[in-house]
Amino acid sequence: MHTMTKEMAIFQAQGSLNASNAHVFHASLMQKIQSDSTSGLFVDMSQVESLDSAGLISLVSALKHARQLQKRLCLCSVPPTIRIVFELTQLDRAFEMVDELPQALPAAA
Repeated sequence: MHTMTKEMAIFQAQGSLNASNAHVFHASLMQKIQSDSTSGLFVDMSQVESLDSAGLISLVSALKHARQLQKRLCLCSVPPTIRIVFELTQLDRAFEMVDELPQALPAAA
């Protein structure tokens, strides 16, 4: 589900991020962010099919926690149907978003 790079961890989000699984998703994100061996987290959103308010709250909470730890949280490969959620809520201004993982990083497993 996730792999390590030199300094940033990669977390592969998949499927629907909604009220039924937001707590598991959030716990996984928090565990990766709290790792002392990383300077931050790339969340690969390329396989996310849908995102509701509970999934969005999990991401916002993880971003807040990462900032408290002075770590970076970056969303990568956000599909257009998911990106619109961030734009409508103006959270695209809060999150660092990149079109794809940096070339120097290995692909997430």
